Amino acid sequence: MKTLILTREFPPHVYGGAGVHVEHLVRELRALVDVEVRCFGDQDAASGGAAVRGYGPVDALLGAAQAGVRSALDAAARGVAVAGDPVDADVLHCHTWYSFMAGLLCKLLYGRPLVVTVHSLEPLRPWKRDQLGRGYDYSSWVERTALEAADAVIAVSRATARDVRRLFAVPAERLVVVPNGIDVSEYRPDGGAEALDAHGIPGDLPYVLFVGRLTRQKGIEHLLRAARLLE
Repeated sequence: MKTLILTREFPPHVYGGAGVHVEHLVRELRALVDVEVRCFGDQDAASGGAAVRGYGPVDALLGAAQAGVRSALDAAARGVAVAGDPVDADVLHCHTWYSFMAGLLCKLLYGRPLVVTVHSLEPLRPWKRDQLGRGYDYSSWVERTALEAADAVIAVSRATARDVRRLFAVPAERLVVVPNGIDVSEYRPDGGAEALDAHGIPGDLPYVLFVGRLTRQKGIEHLLRAARLLE
């Protein structure tokens, strides 16, 4: 059996949690089935035993589109490029809306079942319009189309599954909850104080650690407001 993973992020081009998720998922799946990865970037090699190919921007098709619209068109154009290469996988597996056009086209053109993992949902991220402008209408449309056309939808939590059922016409029998896994050999308690010392943080005082991108969707402003209440 062979799985084709479709994703925007894959090493070495990883900037968020979805990319970390896919990196570790591919590593674990590789022990069970053959895996191919098609992603956004310039990759062209084998990673962890999986064939990996990156697809770069198709600037000639984007004209003078503004930033948000350009981002949407870029994702759509790369999706066409991904689907232009023959597919011999038994299952397609998409991550984030950037890859959904590729997944939809591969499902339609090659007749392969489509699985979508939901890392976030566009209707719950209205601030994306600030970033994408009318491109947010595209990301919302392609997300709805992919989730409702998918043969299976994976939610990473029960709360996410409830949101999927509330917002999209996804039959219960196509929806499954698979929580994000943790590699306990990599993510484990570390009693060392080197990082605290390097940043001038007293090791004998309580502290809160935030790890994430400084973007509106991460809610850092709520953490900063709450910090005033900590003693």
